Amino acid sequence: MTSTAPQLALSGGTRMPQIALGTWPLGDEEVERAVLTAIEVGYRHVDTAENYQNEPGVGRAVAACGLPREDLFVTTKLNAHWQGVAEAAEGLQHSLKRLGLDYVDLLLLHWPNPARDRYVHGWQGLIALREKGLARAIGVSNFKPKHLQRVIDATGVTPEVNQIERHPYLIRRSSVSFHREHGIVTEGWSPLGRGNGLFEDSVVTSIADEVGRTPSQVLLRWAVQEGHAVAVKSKRRERQLENLEVFDFALTPTQLAAIDELDTGDHNAVDSDVFGH
Repeated sequence: MTSTAPQLALSGGTRMPQIALGTWPLGDEEVERAVLTAIEVGYRHVDTAENYQNEPGVGRAVAACGLPREDLFVTTKLNAHWQGVAEAAEGLQHSLKRLGLDYVDLLLLHWPNPARDRYVHGWQGLIALREKGLARAIGVSNFKPKHLQRVIDATGVTPEVNQIERHPYLIRRSSVSFHREHGIVTEGWSPLGRGNGLFEDSVVTSIADEVGRTPSQVLLRWAVQEGHAVAVKSKRRERQLENLEVFDFALTPTQLAAIDELDTGDHNAVDSDVFGH
């Protein structure tokens, strides 16, 4: 099946499918089945990480799906241990071996881990890996604007993507504004919330009734209509298909504004100055 997800242009010249299949916390066997069904229904972007401990299962699905490698977009992320030029090269080699791939399409630093004061060195390592073609695009995850500004100032190279927790209860206005100003694609993880009742919110459910869609489709449409990417996990075929079918309707400005009003503030986000991998 041909993917129904549009592709977003990244600043380095590659194009990234707007919806990724998130794979945390699926184990290898579960993730292999989930990725195979996701590709079958139309996903072309799979998001994993060293820390998820499921890269082998993702790799097996990529090998078995029957599609050419160039038709798939694979994202993985390196832990803080690999924040350095030589270290990032070694870390990616481990990931590539687990994935059974020659390159990844997008490589991210998973967290800034500022207490280690190594994320600039980690970013320098990713730049070198992109230059070698081992990562077609590079970016970061869970970086605040101050972390982003520091790596840009230190290297002159801007991350192509920043993957952050983002949903209507956590809109992250300052981060999104910084990303927009610097040509960074915002990619939201947990776009459906983290078991926080977002599905049952009366604003979301009433809009879902108005447009004849499910609450999850409304939440994903809100994100993609703003031009953002999302990584959304599901291991069930019917839910995967539901999450992918968000490009044939639109929310009105009034509906978008009502969803925006649900924001509870950045203070409810995981603090990446103190948490990381």
